[in-house]
Amino acid sequence: MTAASPIVDDLQAESDALDALVAALPAEHWALATPAAGWTIAHQIGHLLWTDRVALISITDEAAFGELLAGAQATIDTFVDDAADDLAGLPPDQLLADWRRTRAELHTALRTVPDGRKLLWFGPPMSAASMATARLMETWAHGLDVADALGVAVAPSDRLKSIAHLGVRTRDFAFTVHGLTPPADPFRVELRTPGGGLWVWGPADAAQRVSGSSLDFCYLVTQRRPRAALDLVADGPDAETWLGIAQAFAGPPGSGRG
Repeated sequence: MTAASPIVDDLQAESDALDALVAALPAEHWALATPAAGWTIAHQIGHLLWTDRVALISITDEAAFGELLAGAQATIDTFVDDAADDLAGLPPDQLLADWRRTRAELHTALRTVPDGRKLLWFGPPMSAASMATARLMETWAHGLDVADALGVAVAPSDRLKSIAHLGVRTRDFAFTVHGLTPPADPFRVELRTPGGGLWVWGPADAAQRVSGSSLDFCYLVTQRRPRAALDLVADGPDAETWLGIAQAFAGPPGSGRG
């Protein structure tokens, strides 16, 4: 078993949970608007299909991924939306079948990546465990968009731990992408688990602290709920700043979903 395998298990479970939400939808429901401006349910699944597809290429054909990356530079501001638009135009049954096949191939490939190998991506190269965590985060976040469009409540699970971990690890990135200097000292983060336990990061004596619900922290770092609606407390000015800018995803600052 590689270091990525347990996270891939969670990714597979999260993907299956989203699949269950859309599998029985009438074709016309795939055109329902989601909270992401301009994106329907079909766009959400199309985006996940496209990202799973390019992640698989990164693992299996580095030269092809390099070509894809070079081509993306010409349309860097639009290529993600363009890909979602293209795939959203497929018949829903074909889109779903393509996503199922692609994600199954990706999950198998991620489990076989040797520990220590770095995979090419649109940002810095990453381990298979990191790629699986990023795919888990995106699948959960875009699945939440779909659930919101359908008016369905999604029960939290312990799969949130990896998403919360990614949110903690991207603290300095969030400061940097906003043109701010990251704090020199680590923060203490204490989050209540879905089962009533506690997940913790950082030293117990840290001066800057964040505490609250793990679900709400994941909402925050994926920018799926506004800060004012969340059960999160910051102790210290730098921690307060972080909760206003946190993002677990790559790219420029997101606008959130107010």
